[in-house]
Amino acid sequence: MAVGEILAIGHPVLRQPGRVLSDAEIRSPDVQQLIDDLIDTMRAANGAGIAAHQIGVPVRVTVMEVTHNPRYPYKPPIPLTVAINPIIEPLDDDVVEINEGCLSVPLRGNVLRHVNIRVRYQDRDGRPVDEVKRGLTAGTWQHECDHLDGVLFIDRVTDPATLATWEQFDAHQRAAFVERITAFVARVGS
Repeated sequence: MAVGEILAIGHPVLRQPGRVLSDAEIRSPDVQQLIDDLIDTMRAANGAGIAAHQIGVPVRVTVMEVTHNPRYPYKPPIPLTVAINPIIEPLDDDVVEINEGCLSVPLRGNVLRHVNIRVRYQDRDGRPVDEVKRGLTAGTWQHECDHLDGVLFIDRVTDPATLATWEQFDAHQRAAFVERITAFVARVGS
């Protein structure tokens, strides 16, 4: 297990656009090791996802997984997903306000995310994938892909008054958010 150091807000790599990887690079031992390191780091931190930028490598690679995550018990399951060179396309104008957190930012805050998106990417073997994602899963994809463009969720916060540390979110905002987002998940199904 190779757990990487997670960079914190203020580190310049988090603000760099990620470089697209070629098919040959995707299959290289270095990129395959990077993917394994991302998975190990995400799991060790109980993250729902992590981008290569967050461990100091500005390339277009992110991993996501949600399985009984103690940080995000309201999130629907996401099987382990490796997304290389992802492209997101909103399918409509339907949006939802999500209170997001990030392994690189010690805050949470409300962000508007598209409810229905199309994602096109390459898996860890370089095979093309084209899928539709909905609900909180679509929000997770948008959050992780923002990292690949050098964008942090705080850049998208709709109201700075919603910013809170994890401790203060748990004490004052979690119950109302979980109630609202659980109803949303029940309505849209993911």
